[in-house]
Order: sequence, then C-alpha cells, then structure tokens
Amino acid sequence: MDLYAAVAPHDHGMLDVGDGHRVYWEVRGNPNGKPAVAAHGGPGSGCGPFWQRLFDPEAYRVVLFDQRGCGRSTPDAGDWTVDLSTNTTHHLLADMERLREHLGIDRWLVIGGSWGSVLGLAYAQRHPDRVTEAILFSIPTRPRRANEWITRSMGRVFPAEWARFRDGVPEEDRDGDLAGAYARLLADPDPEVRERAAVTWCEWEDTHVATGRDPKPDPRYQDPAFRMTFARLVTHYWSNGCWLDDDELPDGAAKLAGVPGVLVHGRLDISSPLDDAWELAQRWPGSELVVVGEAAHGAGHPDMQNALLAATDRFRGR
Repeated sequence: MDLYAAVAPHDHGMLDVGDGHRVYWEVRGNPNGKPAVAAHGGPGSGCGPFWQRLFDPEAYRVVLFDQRGCGRSTPDAGDWTVDLSTNTTHHLLADMERLREHLGIDRWLVIGGSWGSVLGLAYAQRHPDRVTEAILFSIPTRPRRANEWITRSMGRVFPAEWARFRDGVPEEDRDGDLAGAYARLLADPDPEVRERAAVTWCEWEDTHVATGRDPKPDPRYQDPAFRMTFARLVTHYWSNGCWLDDDELPDGAAKLAGVPGVLVHGRLDISSPLDDAWELAQRWPGSELVVVGEAAHGAGHPDMQNALLAATDRFRGR
C-alpha cells in the first residue's frame, strides 16, 4: 500500500492555551470527514504532513498540532531561557481537549507513535467518551522504566556508543539519572555546553533506534535549532517520568472498554521493547496487537505503514 497523497491544510491557526503558550494547529483532508487527531513523537518532534498521509483525505478531517514548545508553537523550548515548568504531560492533555473544543469536534480518532502513543493513550484513558478509536505504534507504556531502559540498559546492546553517551555528562552525574543530567546541561548559560549536550543526546537517539535493517541517521538532527528543541524537551519529559506513575497506563487500560484500538509494534524495536504493547493488548478489551516482523522503532518501515494504513482504512466508515 502507498501512503495517501499530502494535501494542503484548509484551516490553521495558533491557539492560546494559557501559561504564555500558543499551540500551532492545522486541519487537512475533508472538512466534513471523520475527525482524527495526531499526537507526534519526541517529545519535541513537531507534527509534519506524514501523519495526514496515513489517512484517506476524502474520508477524514485530520487535525495536526505541534505540542507545547516545539514546531511552530511558541515559545520555542530550544531557547534555554524558556521556563519548562508549564510544559508537562498534563498540560498537553488539556491542550488537546481545548483544541477539540475550539474546532467544534465532539469525538475523534486518536493516532500516536512513540512518545505520541504515550500521550494518545493517556488522553484516551482520561477522555474515553471523546475517542472513537485509537491507533498507537511503537508503544512504551511505562515512562520511568523506559527512561531507565533507554539511558542505561541499552548499554548492553550498544556498549561503545553508550559509554560515549554516559561520558557526555560530568563524572559525578554518570551513576545517576542521565536524562536529568543532560537536561541540566541543556539549560547551562554556556552555549557550547548546551550544543555539545544536544549533539551527544541526539547521537544516542540515533543509536538506540538503529536495530532495523540498514538504519539511517535522522536528518532532522543536523538542524541545530531542531536538535536543541528536541533534546531539551525529551530530557525534560523523561527525567520527570512524563509525570505518570509507571502502572498508570497499563492499569488504566480497562477504561478503554468499548474504544476499539489497534496497536502496531515492530518485532525489532529494541528502543521500546514489545512487552509493553503486548501487556497493553492483554488488558485493553477490544484492542488488537499487530506485530511487524522486520520493523524497528517508528513508522519508517513499509510494513509498519501498511499496518497503520489498514487500520485507518478500516475505521474510516465507523
């Protein structure tokens, strides 16, 4: 299956969500189609047109938005002077509800990948009456365990690369929370310290997702502005456990009884191992787990895209 063609936004704007934040949003596809909203990854990646291409633009009204502090939303978290205290999972969940109300949407399909699957799952559990279906991929359901896995345990898979990553923080921080140590470096007044930390963090990001066939570096990390925004937000979120208890999302799966879900996960996804998605599928009544044999993390593999397209095509008539 091929991705659907990208279509231009027919509506867009900046939504004032409070705390000095303005969130960029846009709507693509059929203005009278079935509503769907995309929760992008990162945190800090921003939402590009790829997400709309997972949906038939004649059948869906696709809402894309850049989460607080990234993409076209303001202020930019890449500015080290920007306070991140009002940029948390709970703020983003409230932003999604405010955006739904702003657009006059009663219920919508939620799609999310990687960090976006955490956000989408948390949103669906908090507002199950506002979600028609959920499609999630590359799913880490326990953020605190995921932080420990990515920043420490993955050293068993990539020992040399992890040693460089660990040694990117001061020696006294190397046995502690590495995400928190990087977050402090990324808030340092010295621009050289911040830049070195952003580069090292993003090099490690490229490494721990590199388990598929012929992995390629993410070209976005070559952009200093993107790199800084992404690194600052990721370290902020992961060092705080995404403000979620580790049992919260698995235990909350029962709240989604009656909400159809499709969970798509790569067998080779070492960055977010399959057991989280498998456990979620066991505990979510009416969900389906699709395991893609040759895929790693993210939706880059054609078979991952095919599984996601099959899910959106199935739900377009509901």
